[in-house]
Amino acid sequence: MDRSTKEQVVAELQERLKDVKLAILAGYSGLNVAKITELRNELRKTDAEFRVIKNTLFKIAAHDTEFSLFDDHLAGPLAVVMNFGDVVAPTKALVEFAKKNAQLEIKVGVLDGKTLTAEQIKALSELPSKEILQAQLLSVMIGAQTSLVTVLSGVQRQFVQLLAAYQAKKENN
Repeated sequence: MDRSTKEQVVAELQERLKDVKLAILAGYSGLNVAKITELRNELRKTDAEFRVIKNTLFKIAAHDTEFSLFDDHLAGPLAVVMNFGDVVAPTKALVEFAKKNAQLEIKVGVLDGKTLTAEQIKALSELPSKEILQAQLLSVMIGAQTSLVTVLSGVQRQFVQLLAAYQAKKENN
């Protein structure tokens, strides 16, 4: 790769890293092209991409970004998974693929300027998706309002029942 091509790759990668929410380094040695293509297709469905990049080029592109936390981990053949949307869906796809293919080794990740270990990435993959969490929050909020209305109407209902009982007592006497 000549110098101008390297400069282009670094410039493009710097642009891409500006929009990345979660990045994960993974070792891919032993995976054939068909498996890597399968992983790339799965990750594309989750608004993420799997890229094999030279470690030195990635280090240069990640300089002065939160992804410079990867500097200590850039050794050997690595690929970077860059996520641009919901952070749970791509981690689920990556962890599921790693379970089926032992050659893929999840090394480390960076989310919101914090380093994530492989165990933390696996824990992140077990969370429900953003849409499910929003639906759960909405149901809790609606449930609280429904409970409040029930409690407030209970006083009126008991008062009406008391008046009905008092009226029945008066009619019997």
